[in-house]
Formats: sequence, C-alpha cells, structure tokens
Amino acid sequence: MRTTTRRALVTALALLPLAAPAGAQNLTIGIGGSVTSLDPHFYNASPNNSLSMHLFDRLVERDARAQPYPGLATEWRAIEPTVWEFKLRPGVKWHDGRDFTADDVAFTIERTPNVPNSPGGFGGFVRAIRRVEIVDPLTIRFHTAAPHPLLPTELASVAIISRHAAGNATTEDYNAGRAAVGTGPYRLVSYANGDRTELARNDAYWGQRQPWARVSYRIMANDGARSAALLAGDVDVIDQVPSTDLERLGRDQRVVLSRIQGLRVIYLQADFSRSANVPFVTDNAGQPLARNPFQDVRVRRALSGAINRQALAERVMEGTAAPTGQWLPEGTFGYNPEVAPPRFDPDGARRLLAEAGFPQGFRMTLHSPNDRYPNDAKTAQAVAQMWTRIGVQTQVDALPWASFAQRSSRQEFAMRLLGWGSVTGEASYMLVNVLGTFDREARTGASNMGRYSNPQLDALTARAASTLDDGQRAALLREGVQMAMDDVGLIPLFQLVNIWAHRRTIAFDPRMDERTLAMSARPAN
Repeated sequence: MRTTTRRALVTALALLPLAAPAGAQNLTIGIGGSVTSLDPHFYNASPNNSLSMHLFDRLVERDARAQPYPGLATEWRAIEPTVWEFKLRPGVKWHDGRDFTADDVAFTIERTPNVPNSPGGFGGFVRAIRRVEIVDPLTIRFHTAAPHPLLPTELASVAIISRHAAGNATTEDYNAGRAAVGTGPYRLVSYANGDRTELARNDAYWGQRQPWARVSYRIMANDGARSAALLAGDVDVIDQVPSTDLERLGRDQRVVLSRIQGLRVIYLQADFSRSANVPFVTDNAGQPLARNPFQDVRVRRALSGAINRQALAERVMEGTAAPTGQWLPEGTFGYNPEVAPPRFDPDGARRLLAEAGFPQGFRMTLHSPNDRYPNDAKTAQAVAQMWTRIGVQTQVDALPWASFAQRSSRQEFAMRLLGWGSVTGEASYMLVNVLGTFDREARTGASNMGRYSNPQLDALTARAASTLDDGQRAALLREGVQMAMDDVGLIPLFQLVNIWAHRRTIAFDPRMDERTLAMSARPAN
C-alpha cells in the first residue's frame, strides 16, 4: 500500500469509535513478526517463543523485567558444585489430562538440542548438562561437567514438553497440532502458518486463571495494517508499533501506548565461513574477490565506523531506539560502560579500507528481513547508503522473515541485518549463542549465522559460565564484551525500545524481552 494511501486510511479510521470486542472474554492480538512453527524447540526467535509461552511452561519463568521466578519447578539449588536439584510442582496436568513428571523434563533435555533442520535452536541452554538423574516423579537433578551457576537462568528459555505426546514427534507434528500438548495457560485450537493461531483458555491450568476465554493471535506483517486494525477494532493489542504512527496513536484517547527499554540489539554480521568467493561480494568490475574482505578486522572496523548510529536512531527509528556499541543496555549483568558506540568516522573508514588493500572499495549486497524488526528494511537501506559513501557499493535485498531466516542459517549471505534479544538479561546469552564458535557437539553458536569464531573469546566465555562468584563472573563478561567488540565479531547498531498499542479498556504489562503475550493483558477495570 502506498504511504499516502495508508495514511489516508488510518486518518479515516481515527474518526471512528473503536468497536467493542467480539466478546468480553475474547482477546485479539496483532503481531508484526512471523511465527514459523509451533515446535517450541525449532527456532529461538521471539515470535515463536511468544506463541510457545501460551502453550508450554518452563521450569523457571521470567517476569516482565527479566527476573526469574518459579514455574514448573517450585525450587532449585546446587546440592554439589556440579549438581543442580529441581523440585517440581505437584498436581500439574498436561492439556490432555495426563500428569506432568520428571520423566517429561528428562525427555525435554534430550530433545532440545536435536531438532532436525532447526535454523537456530536451543542447544546452548542445555550445553552444560552431562547427565540427567530422576530422583522421583517430582525431583530431578542435572549433572554438569563443571560448576555452572547460570543453569537455572538458561533453563528459563527451555519449554517443557511431554514424552507421551511428543516421544516420536516431528516439527510438522507440532504444526499439525498433534504434539502441541503443553501445561500452559492456553490450549491450541488451530494453527494456520503465516496467518493466525487460535487459543482457548486452559481451565485446568495450575497457575493464575486467565481472563480471556479465547485468544486470536494474528500475524500482521504490514505496519500500517496493524495500526489500522487497532483503530478499526479488529484487534485489541498490537506490537512493533510503527514509529511513523506513534505520535498520532499517542494522541488518540481510545488508545494507550505501553513501552519499556528492551533487551534487543539490532546488528549486522558478516560471513566468516569462507576464505574467498563470498557470495554477493565482488570487486568494482563485478568479479569475485580472491579473499574474504570480512576476515580482515580493518574492513570490519571500517564498516562499523562508516555508520552514523545517531542518525539511524533519530531519523530511521524516530526516537524508538538508542545507539549502542554493545548488545545490552546499561544496568544489565555484564554491561561494559567502557564500550561506547563507535564514533562516526567516514574518513577513518576509508583509510582503514585502503590499509586492508581495498582503496577503491568493493561491491556487496546487504540482506535484511522486511517484516521482522521495526524498520528493518529501512535501516538496511540507510546503512547501505552510508557504506556506499566510503566506497563499498552496497545494494539491499529485503526478504520475508521465513525465507531470510532459512537462507541466513545456510550461510548464503555476505552481510545480514539481524536482531538478538538477550532475554536472560546478562551478557553470556549472546556470547554463547551468537558470538560463540558454531559447534554442534559443544552446543555453542546455534544462532551464529555468520560463523564468526574467536577461540580466545570462547575460552573466556566458558570461564565466565563456570565462575560461581557473581562479581568475578560480571568482570569476565565485561572483558568478553570488550574483546568481542574490539574484534568486531558483529556490528551493533542500536537497542530497541519495546512499544505496544492497545485499547484503553485493556491494561498491558510491557516486557523487556519483547514477548507479546495474552498473559500480559487484562481488563483495565
């Protein structure tokens, strides 16, 4: 839809009253991201995780401020330096009425890192576990090779599934609904890939009873369509509120904006998987390069220094993001105050390119999703213009998320725009999963799409993960942040502010991890 047409439509809708919900106990949510599967272990992406949280629970849960609290486990403790014991919640039932037991947890740990064709899975969260011991139906122990104080935090990202419903299930069995049997606050009614998921309240839920009898969870990738649907009364809550609509929605008395500083960084990552003939990279005559330019840190620093992050935050994101030189906001565990956003220095970038042997630059394509993050394709276009000005002639190819994610996971791109939300609220989450060397056996680098590898950084990350003293572990993580950013393992751009728009009749608790949940909404009265 053309911008002028969209604005006219939204203006017209603004004159109409918000229609009443279809039923007082029904909730309709419009999300900007694309859910790619109901399999809770298939892909560690925020839209998938958000939907999964309605159906499945975790041993440890995280609240809206990323703080842990008991879920399917009522308590946990390290009974030895390398043994964690979890006490499980009694009386919990699966959606089909069967009892939840420790055997289901053991099955979950076994399956989590072994999902076929996963474009970026959850193996990193269970990498420390070497053996699972079932003490009794409601007690389970995890044995680790070394002390691992982060295990409860990491298990807060692993959805618990049932052995009886999913013992031999494939991802397609989940998408078909056959294996989508959880313990969560909602049950699956139907799932239409790329469109919507219909949910019904689980009246046998062990936790707080939800106010919504039915939830319709709809994918609405078009920014203008989400805003228009809210104003027309077709949906009750939308996420990823378009920055172009913020001012107008904020003035509308029928709408409330709920926002919070997020944990997601938008970043760029190059291809490190090849030494030469990188796809979508050529010299200025269109011929393949005999070496991979991104394996030279001077090129990576040049590309980073050519980016005006303040301009991206102000002009592209319109004040909904903050420039950054690392991946976590101030106040989080492992944040390094010494790592500032790189200075915008196009002249220095040209000098670095010349030193690296590219005085005339080169050509490349920057790949980006066009429906996953706020202003993702617009951000990519702005970065491409900045790189072109220093001699790196850059084109943008923006793709739907489902296609982009699969191709990126196969290392088909030279440079990609991505986002990563450190839902644990601490630095090791990205160090293990995105900056860690890709290693299926060690279960590191599951989301390292560019295949960056720094053995020194890997060793530091492992040391931090096994350090029991919080102060010492924080110092090691700060060192890891400095090392990764000095080496430009990725190019951070900005950190997002998470914003939702919803009816004034609904109270909504915004989350730092950007999960869009029916459980965050309740009637305002």
